[in-house]
Amino acid sequence: MLAAGAPAAAAGSINEVTVVTAQARHHFQVELAATPETRRTGLMHRRRLAQDAGMLFIFSRSSRQSFWMKNTLIPLDMLFLAGDGRIMHLHHNARPHSLTPISSNVDVTAVLEINGGLSRRLKIKVGDRVLHPSLTRRN
Repeated sequence: MLAAGAPAAAAGSINEVTVVTAQARHHFQVELAATPETRRTGLMHRRRLAQDAGMLFIFSRSSRQSFWMKNTLIPLDMLFLAGDGRIMHLHHNARPHSLTPISSNVDVTAVLEINGGLSRRLKIKVGDRVLHPSLTRRN
């Protein structure tokens, strides 16, 4: 994953995020991508990701974000988030090793990456909300 922007939290720290859907609340333990290095490498070179794990990229300002899957070994779902945690765009099952840019298509403040296919299994949709202390501002 490659993303530009300056996030608001310490690199490598584990945080809980909650995805609130119409049916349930789903809890994830996520790493924060908070330094240029962690944003550059993201989830690259990982052979597996626990079902309740992921990575949260937080940016200092709302803008269009673009990611790729270079050196990423596992498929990922990308949830593109507004400053208040609303899911603005979803990309399902990003293909490992792909160099094709995956764009938010709209201005976002954060991106949550989870295991590929999980957002469909959990019925996560655009308009659902991700809760985390850094996701409280309006775009």
